[in-house]
Amino acid sequence: MYQVTRLENGLTIATAEMPHMASVSLGIWAGVGGRFEDESVSGVSHFIEHLLFKGTKKRSAKEISQSVEGIGGYLNAYTSEENTCFYSKARYDRFEELLDVQTDMFLNSVFDPVEIGKEREVIKEELASFMDEPSQYVHELLNATMWPGQPLGRSITGTYKTLNKLDRPQFLEHLQKNYGAPATIIAVAGRIKHGDVLKAVSRYARKFIPGERPKYVPAFSVQKRPSVLLKTQKTEQTQIALGVKTCSRHDERRFALRVLNAVLGENMSSRLFQTVREDQGLAYSIYSATSFFDDVGDLVISAGVDLDKLEKTLKIILREMHRLTVDLVPAAELRRAHDYVTGQIDLNLENSENQMMWVGEHLLGYGKVLSPELTKRRLGEVSAAQVRSVARDFFSPDHFNLALISPLKKADGLDKTLEKAWRLS
Repeated sequence: MYQVTRLENGLTIATAEMPHMASVSLGIWAGVGGRFEDESVSGVSHFIEHLLFKGTKKRSAKEISQSVEGIGGYLNAYTSEENTCFYSKARYDRFEELLDVQTDMFLNSVFDPVEIGKEREVIKEELASFMDEPSQYVHELLNATMWPGQPLGRSITGTYKTLNKLDRPQFLEHLQKNYGAPATIIAVAGRIKHGDVLKAVSRYARKFIPGERPKYVPAFSVQKRPSVLLKTQKTEQTQIALGVKTCSRHDERRFALRVLNAVLGENMSSRLFQTVREDQGLAYSIYSATSFFDDVGDLVISAGVDLDKLEKTLKIILREMHRLTVDLVPAAELRRAHDYVTGQIDLNLENSENQMMWVGEHLLGYGKVLSPELTKRRLGEVSAAQVRSVARDFFSPDHFNLALISPLKKADGLDKTLEKAWRLS
């Protein structure tokens, strides 16, 4: 299903052929994101993502959007810690029009100083809006707690200070240094053939600049006890995010962690949802999620609770985490977790956009496209003993990091509460 071709200049073209679809999804990926940035230019990758929509040598910002929306499609982008993706989707017979627009954006954006000034204010508003959402902002605080003084601990959006200082020469320098052909992937999924994609891309391929894959500063950790960060704020609820450092996406334990997460808190059948919400009525929303990077990873539990229910909620969360380090997950519960994580892969890959995302993320993350069937098989083979083993590897007080946005005035003693509650679990 997946075909990959690497050109002499390093540019990679990959397709997922889905002949039964009416659509085609196109992504131009750059293997650079927030963790590749020096602190002085924090947010530059995200800023560039915005600016590539603001006009090229032959299209204004309005003409860029009209060129895609005018054929019944849509156009978007995102920046993460390790990559940036510009993507679009339309009916399959409009692929070459999508490609022309996106390569124009990627290769010919003009970075007009006037547009830079306007977009600077837009991104500041984006940052302010994000900080006004405690359920989202608490995760920024958690990252700063888990990865202090390093890129993974900084906001992908940057700060008001860095946003004010970033200018056109810095954007062009960052682009020249990090967006070369070897760091770029053109991923396509839908009703289209690989040969047709290669033929269409060949008209633009030589315009992608040479260069090398950018490098990030590896993450480091010297944590020996629980770490707590509190932002005191007038809120109706206390928002909490409890994170533990885990392993990278290259670590074989990631499969067991993915199953563990389904048992612990990924859905409404999970232990945390059933105990914290259904049994105790302590929170409207509680969930857990895993993230895997090139060298590290994390598992994060998030919830919003009334302040007077904070301690009880934390104790229940720690109790459920501790149970996973002691008891084997019962066979029926493990089977449901297997079925959930493998079923989610099948459901997600039904559409062309998610297939395109699968291709791009895997090529940048692994250098190859991992088969969904192989991934599902590895997840289905995870045993109860392996789930318990990874829980023992990562669930301990010296891995705990807690961020809170709360009316609470002081965080004094919360680190000791975590340690004490864990011992009593």
